[in-house]
Amino acid sequence: MRGPRGRAYARPMNHIATVQQIYEDFGHGDVPAILEKLAEDVEWETPPTSGGDAGVPWLAPRTGREGVGEFFASLGALDFRRFEPRAFLEGPAQVAVVVGLEATVKASGHTFADEEIHLWTFDDDGQVSSFRHVVDTAKHIEAARSAVAA
Repeated sequence: MRGPRGRAYARPMNHIATVQQIYEDFGHGDVPAILEKLAEDVEWETPPTSGGDAGVPWLAPRTGREGVGEFFASLGALDFRRFEPRAFLEGPAQVAVVVGLEATVKASGHTFADEEIHLWTFDDDGQVSSFRHVVDTAKHIEAARSAVAA
């Protein structure tokens, strides 16, 4: 392929397909398949974030595949009523996904809905090198605190 001024550049990887597969794996509860798509030193929930700092376990920063496994374990506190990736936007090394969700905190019965942006960043090998939620942190903090108060 040729870019502006006739310079050759490598064909970009299809990162959207990788992210779509990750969401499909999530829907099937196949965490090992998700972890295979991540770099060994993946940064999960990279700053800036205030949700993890405020005690929201599913928004806490994590590093490496083991840390991401802990993230998926933390989601066990939630009962997802709706999880809907709506739009996929791709740049050379990133995919942004608009996600609508509704979840109930199992411990308290507190239900919340949010529209989030998930930002996936890829390394040169086509693996996820970082992930970040862009969320209404107030909703997530309230939901997490309702579980503590219950």
